[in-house]
Amino acid sequence: MRFALTAEQNDFAASLRKMAESAKTPGVVRAWGAGDSAAGRALIGQLAEAGALGLTITEENGGFGAGPVELIVAFTEIGRAAVPGPLVETAAVIPALLQALPAADLAAEWLPAFAEGAKLGTIALTAAGGSAAGTIAGGAAPLALDADQADLVLVAAGDSIATATAGDLVKSVDAARRLYTVAPGDVLAEGEGVAEAIETAFDTGALAAAAQLLGAGRSLLDISVEYVKQRQQFGTPIGRYQSIKHHLANVSIALEMAQPLLYRAALTLEGDADRQTRARDVSAAKLACGEAAYQAARIALQVHGAIGYTAECDLSLWLTKVTALRSAWGTPAEHRARIATALRAGNVA
Repeated sequence: MRFALTAEQNDFAASLRKMAESAKTPGVVRAWGAGDSAAGRALIGQLAEAGALGLTITEENGGFGAGPVELIVAFTEIGRAAVPGPLVETAAVIPALLQALPAADLAAEWLPAFAEGAKLGTIALTAAGGSAAGTIAGGAAPLALDADQADLVLVAAGDSIATATAGDLVKSVDAARRLYTVAPGDVLAEGEGVAEAIETAFDTGALAAAAQLLGAGRSLLDISVEYVKQRQQFGTPIGRYQSIKHHLANVSIALEMAQPLLYRAALTLEGDADRQTRARDVSAAKLACGEAAYQAARIALQVHGAIGYTAECDLSLWLTKVTALRSAWGTPAEHRARIATALRAGNVA
């Protein structure tokens, strides 16, 4: 099967890319990591105006009623620009969670504001496939991304969803990923249907994170290609050396090979696939995009040399973003385990 984005989807991606470039996101990312969210909230508002935050929110809840394919188009560009904030949670996870619940009150209360960018949400979620933003080292307590900036903070685990309040800030390798412990509050919903909704929300979050990783990997490749054209050794741009070309070509191949898995996962999530098939395809996409982006990060650092280690170099913003996202929404080991479980169950179509 050949899959290609439509002209409208490509135009949407181009508009988001232009918007992020105009916002000069490296400065936005640094400010967000330092606790100054003004520029970040302004950029998030622009993304919302373009429709990026309301894609999977139904029309009755103020969104566009689009599908996972449009979601990955948007989050690939969000990852390419390293846009900070709880965007996976606001635009993908919480909408998937609330819209899957039998009671529609919560969705009607919060999702229109999410689609407009007027409010943000975050969630500390634990599902069978792994945790969301991350966990405390040595323990299983889930963390919530940017809980200090969120208007709605939720905690979801097992078959229960509850409100939560932000606790302590936990240091992340990516300064712009501000992780917080959470204290559960009032239970909003529980039961078997809630457990299924949490699993769906986890898969949606993993899919969006995979798209972010793919976009970040492409940005790292672009930055590296431009750099090797300029940096010279012995009077020659290092990009002319065969070994450099081979490394960058391998990164390009890895990113290209990951993209079809991302598209397949989006189509699977959009369809009526069984739980194991959905888990297999989403985990394959998250794993492939994460490993390709990590390879892009390692090669980018190698070709940049010592300057790539410095915080003053913009490259560091993408390096730390990829490192953090690679383990967010399920670690590589957890996603390999989900793929293995699905294959053992006979879902190899």
